[in-house]
Amino acid sequence: MNLSSIKPAAGSVKQKTRKGRGTGSGKGGTSTRGHKGAQSRSGYSAKRGFEGGQMPLQRRVPKFGFKNFNRVEYKAINLDVLQDLLDKYTVEVIDADYLKQHGLISKNDLIKVLGRGELKSKVEIKANAFSSSAIEAVEKAGGKATVI
Repeated sequence: MNLSSIKPAAGSVKQKTRKGRGTGSGKGGTSTRGHKGAQSRSGYSAKRGFEGGQMPLQRRVPKFGFKNFNRVEYKAINLDVLQDLLDKYTVEVIDADYLKQHGLISKNDLIKVLGRGELKSKVEIKANAFSSSAIEAVEKAGGKATVI
């Protein structure tokens, strides 16, 4: 076998249809564009969202509100969830890697610890944010709340 003998598989390569090459080709005359109208003319390009003159969807649907692009989205984790983890596994520090390892957060999530439930174990928690009740509960249990 050599490079000159390599061919594509039979039927895998189709010939391009040649439009506008006379009536005998079957694609002559109007060149498959139909008669008249914008789409038959050269230089035609449909505008994005154009629905043939019908009121387009983006104008039919009412608009309201806005999306704040400065919003910081946190993944909320409550103290009772952390206490369940501490009951199953003994650990001194809970951080993003530890929570990711146990399937509580995804790779790029920011963590906020909230104060639902109670914390009985002494543990250092490292997160992006804490609620005031969560900080209070962690320090009451003898632990430490560290903001990353």
